[in-house]
Amino acid sequence: MTLLSVRSVSKRFGGLQAVGDVTFDVAAGSIKALIGPNGAGKTTLFNLISGILPPDGGEIVFDGTAVHGKQPFEIASLGMARTFQHIRLFPKMTVLENVMVGRHVHSRAGFFAGMMSLPYTWAEERQIREKSREILELLGIASIAQTEATSLAYGQQRVVELGRALACEPRLLLLDEPAAGLNMRETNDMGNLISRIRDMGITVLLVEHDMSLVMKISDEVVVLCYGEKIADDKPLAIQKNREVIRVYLGEAQ
Repeated sequence: MTLLSVRSVSKRFGGLQAVGDVTFDVAAGSIKALIGPNGAGKTTLFNLISGILPPDGGEIVFDGTAVHGKQPFEIASLGMARTFQHIRLFPKMTVLENVMVGRHVHSRAGFFAGMMSLPYTWAEERQIREKSREILELLGIASIAQTEATSLAYGQQRVVELGRALACEPRLLLLDEPAAGLNMRETNDMGNLISRIRDMGITVLLVEHDMSLVMKISDEVVVLCYGEKIADDKPLAIQKNREVIRVYLGEAQ
C-alpha cells in the first residue's frame, strides 16, 4: 500500500530549477531514503511535501488526500510530522515540555492554554504528560526529562527533536538529516531508533548524507542530482547503479 505519492513535482527559484519532474512512492510501513550530492534538491523536496513551499507543478498525495498547496499545520493534522536539518528546540523548556509541544497538535485546549495550566485543561494535560513520558522511555531519555533541552549535548538534542515529532502521532515521519553532527556511536544509535520507529508501524522518509546509515536501515532509496531523480531502487541496486556511482565519484573528485 502506498502512503505517500509524489507525481511530477517541480519547483523553481527564479531561473534555477531546484526540483524537476520528480516522481516516487513511499510504501506504508517502510523506510525510504532520499540522497544526492549537495544542492540536489533534497531539502527543497522535503519542504514541498511538508507544505513549507508550494510546488510549481505536479501532485503530492498523502494517504489518498492531495496535500500540495496545503499549509504545514493542515498536513500535520493528517498525520505527517517532520524534523529539521538544524535542531529547533524551545529554549528554557525541559526535555519533557519540548516533547509535550508535539503532543498538543491533537489537544482540544491548545499549547498555550496547556502551558498556562488553566483548570479546564488539567485532565488533558495529564494525559499529554503521560504519553510524552512514554515516548521518552521509548527513546531512552526518560532520566533527563526535567533537564533544559537546549543544555544537552548535540546528539541528545537530536533525540529530543525526534521525540517531539513522535508525540504528534504521525503515520509518516520526515527526517531531515537525522545523523547530522553525530559521532559514529550516536549515528548507530539513531539508526536503531529509526528502525524501531518503523517497527511500530510508522512510515519514515529521510534525507541523509551518511551512506552507511542509509544502506543499513532503508528499504528503498531515491537518488537526486541537480533536482532530478536518477534512481529509485533497493539499497543494493543503488550501490551498483552506474549513474549513481558516477555522480558520487564526480562529487568526490
